Amino acid sequence: MTDEFVEFAGDGTWNEEAEWEFGDLADDGEGESAVAVPTLAVVGRPNVGKSTLVNRIIGRREAVVEDVPGVTRDRVSYEATWSGRRFMVQDTGGWEPDAKGLQQSVARQAEQAMQTADAILLVVDAVVGATGTDEAVAKVLRRSKTPVLLVANKVDDERTESEAAALWSLGLGQPYSVSATHGRGTGDLLDEVLAALPETPREGIPGGGPRRVALVGKPNVGKSSLLNKLSGDERSVVHNIAGTTVDPVDTLVELGGKVWRFVDTAGLRKRVAHSSGAEFYASLRTKGAIEAAEVAILLIDASEPIAEQDQRVLSMVADAGRALVIAFNKWDLVDEDRRLMLAREVDRDLARVPWAQRVNISAHTGRAVQKLVPALDTALDSWDKRIPTGRLNTWLKEVTAATPPPMRGGRLPRIMFATQAGTRPPTFVLFTTGFLEAGYRRFLERRLREEFNFDGSPVRISVRVREKRDRRNK
Repeated sequence: MTDEFVEFAGDGTWNEEAEWEFGDLADDGEGESAVAVPTLAVVGRPNVGKSTLVNRIIGRREAVVEDVPGVTRDRVSYEATWSGRRFMVQDTGGWEPDAKGLQQSVARQAEQAMQTADAILLVVDAVVGATGTDEAVAKVLRRSKTPVLLVANKVDDERTESEAAALWSLGLGQPYSVSATHGRGTGDLLDEVLAALPETPREGIPGGGPRRVALVGKPNVGKSSLLNKLSGDERSVVHNIAGTTVDPVDTLVELGGKVWRFVDTAGLRKRVAHSSGAEFYASLRTKGAIEAAEVAILLIDASEPIAEQDQRVLSMVADAGRALVIAFNKWDLVDEDRRLMLAREVDRDLARVPWAQRVNISAHTGRAVQKLVPALDTALDSWDKRIPTGRLNTWLKEVTAATPPPMRGGRLPRIMFATQAGTRPPTFVLFTTGFLEAGYRRFLERRLREEFNFDGSPVRISVRVREKRDRRNK
């Protein structure tokens, strides 16, 4: 077997054909670089159509919209482009001056958005008219040095134009009449937005491309608390009500001397097929956030048994081919008995991802959260790793010589050549003379990880069966 492996691996013609066959699997590159752009905050009282207007501005349905007030709770940023200029749009929860409990946290997020944005859109329901809450928001914004545009929403036709004109009383200048649902007047509004936005943001973002990290897990496991602890800011709304986060919350965090882009996602409660309304769309946003990320941090409540929901989120990350760090949160609540039970649960329920990096943390106290950075670095290094073809085939020759693949149909399949077709995740193609059993592919993956240290990243191995060429026909 070894002689024939060397014969085919060393043949120049075969290498050229192999390159041609796997060329379509190659990487697309290292990703986009981050460029600092100004931010537009969209604020207003609950249920005036802020998220609908955000979707209209960015040109896609990203912000979760439902016909009940209070769906949006966090500051959520989206990228938008108009007339060739890029800017960020920040959707916020409804602002109410006398809010209590959860709604008070939501209002505080809106206030922080107003303080950090480069321009502000105050959205008012033109059909209802200016309410006491609208007047309170306008009073705050009149004292702001940030440019403010007043948007009269739900002006679906000319008959409601006069109702929009009544909003001059708020003292914020001309109200711009729009229909976020139908798009009426939004083009003229965006022209005014570009005139109000500065060319550069108030606070510059460090150059380079921040690595994208998705915080995922079931509801109330501590994702928002961890993001707040890492950022040193109340960036996400935290409450003891499970499912507080609905939209993915995107924020830049500096850790370990580097800037990271963290995305706090909605916790998945049940299967998407059984979800409805905002929960259904939130689950789709979570899946999209995982696919847009480079590495995911799966938070698991260490004080409770590993649940089916944890395993479903784990499957989403693994199927998306993303690097993975598993953070066992609430470690300050774990006693010795629970640690023994957790070790057994990990062996049983997380057997699919023995390669994942694991860290024990407490988002509430800050215990060991700094250990996430080296775990993320290791996982991403593995995710980006490329093995030279010569080194890969030398290693493969030694492994297959010591442990040949099992017989299949009375014949011994031979691995003639191997190459790494791509990264992110590392993907390998084996050219063989016969099918390789799943158990032998798992054996090769395990040995590959041991040799080249793919800790924290999935590894994909595909087999292309090709019979030995008949050289007499040359």
